[in-house]
Amino acid sequence: MRIFRHYETLPEDTRGAAIAIGNFDGVHPGHQAVINEAGLIAHDMGVPWAVLTFEPHPRKVFAPDQPPFRLTPFRAKAREIERLGADILIVQRFNKAFSMLEAKDFVTAALVQGLGAGHVVSGYDFVFGHKRSGHCDLLLEMGEKHGFGFTAVNAIKDDTGEAYSSTRVRDCLKTGDARGAAAVLGRDYEIEGLVIKGEHRGHTIGFPTANIALGPYQRPVNGVYAVRAGLEAGADVEWLDGVANIGERPTFSGDGVVLEVFLFDFDADLYGKRLRVRLVDFLREEKTFDGIDGLKAQIALDVTKAKDILTSNETKDT
Repeated sequence: MRIFRHYETLPEDTRGAAIAIGNFDGVHPGHQAVINEAGLIAHDMGVPWAVLTFEPHPRKVFAPDQPPFRLTPFRAKAREIERLGADILIVQRFNKAFSMLEAKDFVTAALVQGLGAGHVVSGYDFVFGHKRSGHCDLLLEMGEKHGFGFTAVNAIKDDTGEAYSSTRVRDCLKTGDARGAAAVLGRDYEIEGLVIKGEHRGHTIGFPTANIALGPYQRPVNGVYAVRAGLEAGADVEWLDGVANIGERPTFSGDGVVLEVFLFDFDADLYGKRLRVRLVDFLREEKTFDGIDGLKAQIALDVTKAKDILTSNETKDT
């Protein structure tokens, strides 16, 4: 998949594409339906399959002081879109200046002149342009005027009749429902980042951890999780079972929320390495212990429980 950081001056062989457009934070089945519809149309038309998205998320621009909320920051979002098979990913920088662009001007500048779109696909509730004035009816109207087709994809619902949405994923994470989040996403919720130096307390008690700052990610509820961690090695990923704590480490008077991962049967230096951590199941809430012995005994129990869960879990490592 080729990635372009703007829609201006694109190569000629990208023009005429069938383009899925949206924020796609989470790339859940609802988002996938929009992206895949563009793929089907691209195949029928014999044109490139493209995705147009926006970074950072508009909420970060308009409400910068709100707590972190991203499900798939750019690197993760691009990986999930590539897995679907798209040929091209165009990433439009979203800032205050871009947000002032009128909806009709966005269609003309981006979809017509910049991308030369052959067909545009969006979710039924997609809005865009200054004051969110653009909508599906406008895309249909301007498509007829400028020569591109338009398809709006209806909400995709699960077996209970509830639509897949990023809000549902966030709600699950806030209550520690890792399995519920996975059911909505279609995969385990994943936090990715560089391993940073910690205070080495885990080494002193026999449970060395790899520490990752949570950065822009939606904060799952503090507590202990059974996890699978992916260690990148070039194009390959080595997946390892483990147990992780998300929280402030109250026994040690920790400062700030961090993700600490203890990997089973693994003893190598991970500092500076990129680690992908999948939350498979929630084990317990974070709590304070009277001393090190109580903490060590609880971690041993957590490890045993996590191993049982991960042995029986059918999550695919991809």
